[in-house]
Amino acid sequence: MTLHVESLGAGAPLVLLHGWGFHSAVWHEFARILSQRYRVQLVDLPGHGHSRDASFGELDALADEVSALIPDGSLVCGWSLGGIVAQKLASRTPSKVRALALVGTTPCFVERKGWEHGVAAETLDAFARELHDDPSSALERFVRLNAFDTPGARSTVRSVSRRLAERPYPSGQALDAGLAMLRATDLRGDSGATAVKTVVIHGALDRVVPVGAARWLAGAMPRARLAELPRSAHLPFVTDRDAAIDAVTSLDG
Repeated sequence: MTLHVESLGAGAPLVLLHGWGFHSAVWHEFARILSQRYRVQLVDLPGHGHSRDASFGELDALADEVSALIPDGSLVCGWSLGGIVAQKLASRTPSKVRALALVGTTPCFVERKGWEHGVAAETLDAFARELHDDPSSALERFVRLNAFDTPGARSTVRSVSRRLAERPYPSGQALDAGLAMLRATDLRGDSGATAVKTVVIHGALDRVVPVGAARWLAGAMPRARLAELPRSAHLPFVTDRDAAIDAVTSLDG
């Protein structure tokens, strides 16, 4: 099955890749504003949203699926898991990526030796068990965690939850495979060779991906800069939308 892609606006190509458990409607207002300047392509990753019937595979295969659907020379903006896919795209098919906006993401999601900027593997395993026991409740808790401790958190959660309800619930296969990908992936070895212009956008209050990961990425990638948003958590493109948009458009400044 071909992945669902929605296009908005006209201009240079900008691709938006959502995070685990979500779909591209989460970008709603962010995408609408950017479409005034770019031709925005919103991709529903496999098993998510309108791509629910597509199987979620390994990271290389997923990057290749997305690469086949987007124009050469795209500005690729990936959030969370989508940011991991964006990093892999840039290293695997560099002709597709002229610039990167990495939002609330990391090169390595799980804590391991020499990497303190991840979540404990035990925490991820516990979440996986909760997901199997009660997937709806586990995802609801995850949505709340995305906005935890930020101004207007309840309003943000309600807004994002409404957007999620617009498209099909993610498949169990995609949720499991996505967690497995987060557990296994370590892209730190690619970061120093990713030479495209990059902005790393991250909320200082992020409880899903520690801000230390963003600081590390911005320091490791040769042409990267950090846009750290002090009042945002894991949804900076919602809670601090204007600053996130400014950071993305600065790549063409």
